Amino acid sequence: MPANLTVTAIAALKKKEKPYSVRVSRGLRIRVAISGIKTWMVQYVVKGGDGKQHEYWLPKPWGNDTNDGHLSLADARSEADKIRALARDGIDYQDLREQEVKAKALRLKTEQEKNKSVYELFDAWIKTCKRKDGGAELRRSFTKNVFPFIGTKPLNQLIEADITELLQVVVDRGSHRTSLMLRNNLQQMMIWGQGRQPWKALIIDNPVVNIKPADKIFSGYDNKGRDRTLSPDEIAELAIKLPTAGLTKSVEILIWIMLSCCTRIGETTKAKWEHMNLDNAIWKIPGADTKNGIEHTVYLSNFAVSNLKKLRDLSFGNEWCFPQARGTNFINPKNATKQIRDRQMSAMNRKNMANRTKFINALVLSCGDWVPHDLRRTGATMMQSLGVTPEVIERILNHTEQDKLKKIYHQYDYAKEKREAWRLLGERLDLLTRQEINVPVLNRAQF
Repeated sequence: MPANLTVTAIAALKKKEKPYSVRVSRGLRIRVAISGIKTWMVQYVVKGGDGKQHEYWLPKPWGNDTNDGHLSLADARSEADKIRALARDGIDYQDLREQEVKAKALRLKTEQEKNKSVYELFDAWIKTCKRKDGGAELRRSFTKNVFPFIGTKPLNQLIEADITELLQVVVDRGSHRTSLMLRNNLQQMMIWGQGRQPWKALIIDNPVVNIKPADKIFSGYDNKGRDRTLSPDEIAELAIKLPTAGLTKSVEILIWIMLSCCTRIGETTKAKWEHMNLDNAIWKIPGADTKNGIEHTVYLSNFAVSNLKKLRDLSFGNEWCFPQARGTNFINPKNATKQIRDRQMSAMNRKNMANRTKFINALVLSCGDWVPHDLRRTGATMMQSLGVTPEVIERILNHTEQDKLKKIYHQYDYAKEKREAWRLLGERLDLLTRQEINVPVLNRAQF
């Protein structure tokens, strides 16, 4: 039997043009690479196995002493003896090691899953949310109202009080409707998580389920919905106040377009000039921009066309009708709404805040505060006062028909009637907004 190599003999091994290996002791060899690095290889046959010789390379190369980067001869022999002893018992060390690595990875994964946070649940949930904005508003809302408080908190430590506290912060700043919507979104997220692994194992008790819309925390929110409309007097008042209210000109025109076309703020701000045919007085709103996903045709009145021509001069060379200051995108509806609302502070019983406009009450009207969506409701109500039928108004508002039979069998598009309705509304608005004439006082019965 060949003699076992000594430390001195191993140290004397020189690198060659090709790598080679030398027997060190029974079942242990050392390989000398072209670079001169010497690595350990254990040879063994598993009892009851396939009868073939197996080879396992120890993870550390040879060194005089064992440390983080090297393995000494004595310790290499010890490792080889352990591996060969296992083989004699019918255990393949490499299989055993692979199982240990998998078990360690599983333990680590389990531990990580135990610590999965609210943010991680949100990140998984939002990918499944099919919303027209791709979840942008959801992410903005959670980033502002949820993540600063419980974003990094492990789900298995989340309790009802955590949710109540963050909702209370939103309520305290006067955003009652936002707090209720936030509660609903949190509830949807938790229910989604309770039906899927690994989240279901972490949400032991849904911390939102017992927080009800009727709870005291939401008592400041009137869930009946807004019914505010601007009276004819207020429209005339608005025409006088707008030019000196300090709004950007595009937002000023946005107000008249929403009022005269009865459109939503989101679909209005997204308008592109390619959607407009001012010569034929037609605005085609793509389905991608409407609430119900259906393309909507607006037959523009002379009043609307006149305002759009002013807008075209302002946004010359831009694809968007209502571009941002930089011109790279359309104006954010929230920014437009903020400009309008910041000019009604006293009507909303709110104090002026830092970095707000100095025109804090420039758009307060006789009957109180108003929001952009009230303009759409006002336009529809004015049409009704002008004799336009509800059937036509519903189509002008692009509401989805709820009656399935009507949806299938009533296919007439009411184009002629809608064009006439928009014309009547435009003429009334033109009359009310002429500042050079004495506008007669009209009460709501005349509306």
